[in-house]
Amino acid sequence: MTSIKDIEPREYQENIAETARKKNTLVVLPTGMGKTLIALLVAIKRLQEFPDSKILIMAPTRPLNAQHKKSFEKFTDLSKDEIVLVTGTIKPGERGKLYKKFKVVVATPQTIENDLKNNEINLGDFSLVVFDEAHRCIKEYSYTFVAKEYKKQSKHPLILGLTASPGGSFERIDEIKKNLFIEAVEIRTEADEDVEKYVKPVEKEWIEIELPEEFKMIKGMLEQVLKDSIYWLREHHFVSTYRPSKSQLLMLQERIASKYGHGAKNYSLFWVMIRCAEAIKLDHALELLETQGISPLYDYLKKIEKSKKKTDQKIIKDPRIIEVLKMTEDLQKKDIKHPKLEKLIFIIKDVLRKKPDSKIIVFANYRFTVDKINETLKNEGIKSEILIGQAVKEGKGLTQEEQIETLKRFASGEFNVLAGTSITEEGLDVPAVDYAIFYEPVASEIRSIQRRGRVGRQTSGKVIFLITKKTRDESYYWAAFHKEKKMKGILYDMKNKLKKKKTLKDWVK
Repeated sequence: MTSIKDIEPREYQENIAETARKKNTLVVLPTGMGKTLIALLVAIKRLQEFPDSKILIMAPTRPLNAQHKKSFEKFTDLSKDEIVLVTGTIKPGERGKLYKKFKVVVATPQTIENDLKNNEINLGDFSLVVFDEAHRCIKEYSYTFVAKEYKKQSKHPLILGLTASPGGSFERIDEIKKNLFIEAVEIRTEADEDVEKYVKPVEKEWIEIELPEEFKMIKGMLEQVLKDSIYWLREHHFVSTYRPSKSQLLMLQERIASKYGHGAKNYSLFWVMIRCAEAIKLDHALELLETQGISPLYDYLKKIEKSKKKTDQKIIKDPRIIEVLKMTEDLQKKDIKHPKLEKLIFIIKDVLRKKPDSKIIVFANYRFTVDKINETLKNEGIKSEILIGQAVKEGKGLTQEEQIETLKRFASGEFNVLAGTSITEEGLDVPAVDYAIFYEPVASEIRSIQRRGRVGRQTSGKVIFLITKKTRDESYYWAAFHKEKKMKGILYDMKNKLKKKKTLKDWVK
């Protein structure tokens, strides 16, 4: 009989698996708390109940799927000949043969969606489908299509969704719940009774940084120009506040562009598009100054200056922007950096002085910042490497094989510091680290939870937030904090309500 081997499940994992083997379940657990083992426990139970059935595991990236395959090989007594990793690199006809031959199929959702549409796979014999990183199951993402087809085709359907955070709004969580036909929610945090004893303490530190006076002057001028666009949009009733967020501006731009594209090409809409585009670009310029520094802002303004677009030409001809560009150019020549970088180097040196074999991850939003951090650390004699996504167009990037190799070297202690973009947050098996440093806070509670989850897996650790005072760093930090708090409240409420609600499965137990 198929079983788990070489690993002892924790109490909360067994409790969650007990629910998940009976009902379609959304499991919300912090990164590093063993969601994969829960999937293994449920999969084994299903194979015991339905010996002739198959299991499908899906995750968004090939490296993450490779890890799932490895987990099945290592922690179950299924042979390697019963487990297959299917990717888009395999020809469709060959994929069809693999689905019939193997007991456990691990694949990306896009591959399964395509093969369902082309009748290369039938999900009738699959008794469990696992949707890893289930927070992606919104709108038209492949997970939504696969879940619907699975529900239609399977003789014995059971769905398991895994995520560290499904999102901070009821609407988003409810959409995921509906798309995956969820009947039970299992959430655990570090404070839960059956989790507490397994959690390593994670210390948090907030380091505030003051913007230099030159930065403040540039900031003031950029804000004046931005206000002109925002005030115009508000006076014409397109925004309701004098401080709309970037996401609100992007949504407005999308809405107006859609109307304009569907034939409503009137003059007033044209000006709304211009003003909205101005506001988005100026807001981005401010973000670069506040959170990244002079060099990224200078490069961005020079790009606008070279552009032939009407919006860009309008921005760059504004006397205040001309002055900003001049000041930025002067500071660029003097090689003036954001004070965060200096503080970061001080922190890392101090950590390595006390414990030379420490592993540190530095999270940053932009590739050019990751490059600058890495270059500066190496110049200071600190062993450091970067982890970034695959190349986009003409840009620089790492292949998935290079990403995995970098992580192996980091795990083995070849270098102390890994500076990475969002690729380090999701989809890769990043080794446990002693310190996670947020070069800038993120407004997304999903990303914030995933970043923090890299610390405190096997040993205690520390999370450090670098926050530039009176900038969006502060608002982003608190936005993620409140969204996470709200998310937990919604999920615990859903968990309790769904527990009280009896289904047919409950009556026939």
